[in-house]
Order: sequence, then structure tokens, then C-alpha cells
Amino acid sequence: MGKCTVKVEPGVCKLNSTITAELGDDMMTVNVKIDSDCKFVREFGAALKPIDAYTEFALPMIQNPVYITASEHLNHSACPVACATLKAIEVAADLGLKRDVHFTIE
Repeated sequence: MGKCTVKVEPGVCKLNSTITAELGDDMMTVNVKIDSDCKFVREFGAALKPIDAYTEFALPMIQNPVYITASEHLNHSACPVACATLKAIEVAADLGLKRDVHFTIE
């Protein structure tokens, strides 16, 4: 069973998050748990329903349930947690490799 944990250090707000995505017994659905110092990120995590990774990754961004749920709960559109959540789901479902992602702001 696939499992992925992503730690997010979002920058200036310093409200760190840990995202855990785990592939369910059906080998298609991914369940997501988010621990965060940010109440909005915690609300986002609580609102996420299990994700059918094989279906959801075929959708355009605007129709993706992770981004839709993020837009309903995260008040800062540059928050990296939604993208990090998708990466965790992708790895847990064996649809992507476990590789770090970095932003370098200069």
C-alpha cells in the first residue's frame, strides 16, 4: 500500500504543515490527513474527501477536487499546501516518483 508524507514550510507565515496521503485497500482511492499550524489549512484537510487519484489527475486544474476544496478554505491563493497535497496523492497512488520540489525566491 502506498503512503507519502510531505512537509510544507510555506515561507513568511511560518505556519508549517504535514500532509499524509495513503492509498486505500481498493488501490485507487487516496485518503489525505493534514496536520497544520494554520487553521485554514486544517479546515481544508478536514473538508477533503477521499480522492480517486486515477480519475482526478486526468482533470484540468480548475475541475480538480483538491484545488476546488482549497479555494473554498484557503484564503491565500499562493499557499503551497494545495499543490503539495496533490504531489502527496500522486506519490501515494504510484502515479509519480518520490522527488522533492523546491521554490527558490530571489
